[in-house]
Amino acid sequence: MTGFETSSVAMVPIRLLTFQAPAEDVDRIMDAVVAIVPLAMGPYDSNAYQFSPGTERYRPLEGAAAGAESELRKRPGVVEVCFELPDAQDVTERVIEAVFQAHSYQEPVIRLQTILSSRSKGLDDGKNPNRWWNSRGDWKKAASA
Repeated sequence: MTGFETSSVAMVPIRLLTFQAPAEDVDRIMDAVVAIVPLAMGPYDSNAYQFSPGTERYRPLEGAAAGAESELRKRPGVVEVCFELPDAQDVTERVIEAVFQAHSYQEPVIRLQTILSSRSKGLDDGKNPNRWWNSRGDWKKAASA
């Protein structure tokens, strides 16, 4: 996959890793990930996105840690988290192993895709009225005021 550029953005090949986990596991898993790779994007790090909780559906079979069950389980509070990795096999392998080891599941759901992702060229946005710093200000500072 090859990238391309516009006047403001470079579209670069990266790897998108997604995992599903109980919401209470996410901080532990992400701590293990950022110990390997900073998840940098421009002047920010620890970049990831966590989707709203949903309900995971599964039925344990023979060999499952819970033991075989006849009824379908429906676990609420499971989220999906995604983040971008450099297009480097060694880093990807280490991160996948870290997610697996920090996860609470016997069979964690981990997905990997190669995609193109935007990277700003760092143009002067000082006068762009759509940028948060030129309009409504920092959401975090406003929330704490």
